[in-house]
Amino acid sequence: MKIAVVTGASSGMGREFVRQIAKRYKTIEEIWVIARREDKLNELALEITNKKIRVMPLDLTKASDIEIYETALFEETPEVRVLVNASGFGKIGQFAYSDIDDSVGMIELNCVSLVKMTKATIPYMNFPSNIIQIASSAAFLPQPSFAIYAASKSFVLSFSRALNIELQGKGINVTAVCPGPVDTEFFGIAETEEEIKLYKKLVMAKADKVVEQALVDANTGKDVSTYGVAMKGFEALVKALPHKMIINYIK
Repeated sequence: MKIAVVTGASSGMGREFVRQIAKRYKTIEEIWVIARREDKLNELALEITNKKIRVMPLDLTKASDIEIYETALFEETPEVRVLVNASGFGKIGQFAYSDIDDSVGMIELNCVSLVKMTKATIPYMNFPSNIIQIASSAAFLPQPSFAIYAASKSFVLSFSRALNIELQGKGINVTAVCPGPVDTEFFGIAETEEEIKLYKKLVMAKADKVVEQALVDANTGKDVSTYGVAMKGFEALVKALPHKMIINYIK
């Protein structure tokens, strides 16, 4: 049985990945959708009519829930064609005044859970298959008032690019998706302490466009997917100029 696995599937980019994978991947028979909100996953399952949807209401920061996923893989022994790690969250605000549980939670979900899901899934992947990791343009340089989130996404970017090289012999391509701000529920959570900067609002992208580009880039073997002229320009800028200069400008 060929499947896709999508975490963070209850909303935002994760939900959009499920929709587009269902349309684009003819050989995939089943999509495993993972998130904490079972009601949202059930709504998504009703929306997708051309693929079997397996609803898995899991909290990926809990070791016991990761084990449920591992057990399902062991019992079903599927061929995982696509893994999308889209679970994650961010909080805007200066670290010194932030809630430490939020900071640690970002690291646990954005980094630790992503690593565990990737490790658990690789044994069930063969040529040709894709791992798509949701990073961020915030990964390109440190970001004051977004320090933990940016650092966590820098980890995802670095890990993904290295893993892509390691897995070349197995025919598994790893793509880090590095969008700028995306119009999703993300900022409803992120802006509890501070609001997003105006310049970020001006370049906010639509989730469907970012996901569409990510799937094209993944299937053409790219290790990084950056959507839009503005974010591609930003990526080039941070490679050309000292980070300290840019940080002082955007803070």
